Amino acid sequence: MPSSWADKLNFPLLLVIATGVTGLIWLLDALLFAPKRKAAMRDKDGELPVLVEYAQSFFPVLLVVLVLRSFLFEPFRIPSGSMIPTLLIGDFILVNKFSYGVRLPVVNTKILDTGSPERGDVAVFRFPQDPGLDYIKRVVGLPGDTVMYDNRQFVVNGVAMPVTGGEPYVSPVNDLPVLGATVNQELMGEVEHDILQFNDEYPKRSGTFTVPEGHYFMVGDNRDRSNDSRFWGFVPEENLVGEARYIWMHWNEGVIWNRLFSSIK
Repeated sequence: MPSSWADKLNFPLLLVIATGVTGLIWLLDALLFAPKRKAAMRDKDGELPVLVEYAQSFFPVLLVVLVLRSFLFEPFRIPSGSMIPTLLIGDFILVNKFSYGVRLPVVNTKILDTGSPERGDVAVFRFPQDPGLDYIKRVVGLPGDTVMYDNRQFVVNGVAMPVTGGEPYVSPVNDLPVLGATVNQELMGEVEHDILQFNDEYPKRSGTFTVPEGHYFMVGDNRDRSNDSRFWGFVPEENLVGEARYIWMHWNEGVIWNRLFSSIK
């Protein structure tokens, strides 16, 4: 579950309001007050009112941030371990908002179709049971797929997703082995990535799931310790936020330097 900066304050809404207010102040001043102010000062440039000066200073910055955050890239921080070993607690990531369609901020209405999730993508989405929360998982099932999870392996439309490896997992946070954990390599479609398994624990819910049209089946890479579609169901297309593409920093009681500016796979 990634936490977007200031998401508890509904940051997209605050950003839209701040951009609109500063832009409106600037526009009203340019249309109504600036001509009168200049005429009163004749050939001299009058000082701007403090409110107008701040509006002119902040509006371009807010507009750029709004466009970048809403339509291109949005930063998130990873607060939980459900995507270990791919993503660690304290990773700061960039999510490509352009990957799954351009959406209007706040209302999240798609205005331009630019693509859809592919099997193996790491995707951020609004949690179906609480859209105020952002979750991050790997795409396993696409619309119409039949997904079976049995004996710690996925079978999608009758094709097994190969899992190899099984080396003891050493945490990059403290360079110590994690008791009972093994890191394995899973081939999900055309994407090979690492997963974490605790083979001494009873495996998480098994079963067969049929993905409805317009929905996706999402699972964490920390396979035995992830709250995902195996438990709460499918993710509607309209809940998609974007594709997680890069780790730009790691900070959790210290920096892990080799994670800086690394790609997510």
